[in-house]
Amino acid sequence: MPLARKPFGPAGTGLTGFVTRDPADASTDPTDAERAQLDAAVELLAGRRMALLTGAGLSTDSGIPDYRGPDAPPRNPMTYQQFVGDPVMRQRYWARNHVGWHHLRHAVPNAGHEAVVHLEERGLLTGVITQNVDRLHSDAGSIRVVDLHGRYDRVLCLSCGSVYTREGIARLLEKLNPGYLEQVGAEWDTAPDADAEIADTEGFTVADCPVCDGMLKPDFVYFGENVPKERVRLAYAAVDDAGALLVAGSSLTVMSGLRFVRHAAKEGKPVVIINRGQTRGDDLADLKIDMGVGTALQYLARSLPEPGRTQHDAGAQPD
Repeated sequence: MPLARKPFGPAGTGLTGFVTRDPADASTDPTDAERAQLDAAVELLAGRRMALLTGAGLSTDSGIPDYRGPDAPPRNPMTYQQFVGDPVMRQRYWARNHVGWHHLRHAVPNAGHEAVVHLEERGLLTGVITQNVDRLHSDAGSIRVVDLHGRYDRVLCLSCGSVYTREGIARLLEKLNPGYLEQVGAEWDTAPDADAEIADTEGFTVADCPVCDGMLKPDFVYFGENVPKERVRLAYAAVDDAGALLVAGSSLTVMSGLRFVRHAAKEGKPVVIINRGQTRGDDLADLKIDMGVGTALQYLARSLPEPGRTQHDAGAQPD
């Protein structure tokens, strides 16, 4: 059964400012086979505090598609070099992001995010390292979150360093491109970074920095761009403080996440990976579970004993 829910804050808080509906439920209860694997994870992780690394697979129950899941369409993300070096590519990006953001801004945390909060409240996590830019961990109430790839509720000026809310830039883009959202309609796919699959972007007007007329860029890490060193340091610190690493919803295709799995394995710390489909870290995992991460995290949140206690100390596990 699901964990007890907490009410979300009023509209105007969190990532979107548009939290108007209840969070999504985990899709299903675990099957008998999945339950057996989850019980093995409980036995392996019991008594240890964990670092948690999350990816796009955690946010799919919130209506945000993933990059590389079994049903994800092939994508060719724009690189940092393309964004800063080619005005046409930058125009294409902002047009697609303008449309995609108006959809993804309505996303709210799901049962998996709530389970992470529950794990943190019980003292079972040293930190949450997320590859997602949707900020749903923070909206759900997680406290110690490293937004490894940044977050898409902020926009940066690459010239003067000014920081803007994405909602504010959306209003500016709407003034520069009246009727654009209605023109393109709603029949398009979108990526987890709000990149909507729109073909015709030629007439879109890009916004410049209101302070210095410099180039604006969403505050997340593009392909070809390095993760800021301080974020990497905080993420490694969470792994170093933990007795195990739990990976949820990441294919670990990019090195920015895989390096923490390699680090934990090198230090002899148990690694548990929960993901639908193969991951690049499967050969380093002590246990790989192929299932939905929301369901799995809910089960672990109610089944793992308190830190320092073994599964045997905790007694029988709940159904």
